[in-house]
Amino acid sequence: MANKTNILSTSDLSIGYQSKKGKNTIAENLNLNLAAGQLISIVGANGIGKSTLLRTLTGIQKPLSGTVTLNDKDIHHYEPLALAQNLSLVLTEKLPPSNLTVFELIALGRQPYTNWLGKLSAEDLEKINQAIGLTHIEHLIDKKHHEISDGQLQIVLIARALAQDTALIILDEPTTHLDLFHKVSVFKLLKKLSQETNKCILFSTHDIDLAIQLSDEMIVMTENSVEQDQPCNLITKGIFDTLFKEESLFFDKEKGKFSFRNL
Repeated sequence: MANKTNILSTSDLSIGYQSKKGKNTIAENLNLNLAAGQLISIVGANGIGKSTLLRTLTGIQKPLSGTVTLNDKDIHHYEPLALAQNLSLVLTEKLPPSNLTVFELIALGRQPYTNWLGKLSAEDLEKINQAIGLTHIEHLIDKKHHEISDGQLQIVLIARALAQDTALIILDEPTTHLDLFHKVSVFKLLKKLSQETNKCILFSTHDIDLAIQLSDEMIVMTENSVEQDQPCNLITKGIFDTLFKEESLFFDKEKGKFSFRNL
């Protein structure tokens, strides 16, 4: 098997917060590798530190120690514009009120490349139309972004990240407010995009069963460790058994999903 190209890696990374009382360490000595063409999920119980890890990996938050390297350069050595040409971020926050059309919203992904006038070049338009085609949302482009469903908006935001044309796309809980059908649609789209574009796509999620089925690799955060591996290997190692303290909930290795014990 050919060596995978690493887009982002961490070296002895420790994450957490500095306060007047000292360091509050959430996880330490993390050596993670995010490779091109991979769909990678981050899972863990509520409050375990998934958001802190994402903020540190994206350069929003400084590590307590260790380094985050993006395309062979320390992430904290990037100027904001250069960082936006290497990494795109999709958040679940509500968009501010505006009358932007879906096309205009996707076009915002080209901001790191446009001149100060914000004029779209032929290359910008090509990247925007490519993103629209990859996500199959041609029928939405003239609608106002507030006229479409939450599931459709999530796909539009993914298209905006594609238009930004970065090697790494990071999504924070992309399926939080979606029903099961739209959750599966978004996950399948992310899987298809990682394969077709050779981008690395990293996302955090509470939908662990779906993540197990569709992720190439998973980063599993527990109280005692952070493990990165293929889902099948994580199942074999018994990592999912340690995810929750709730005794009535257990991981069924044969079915590859969580189940409830008879109450």
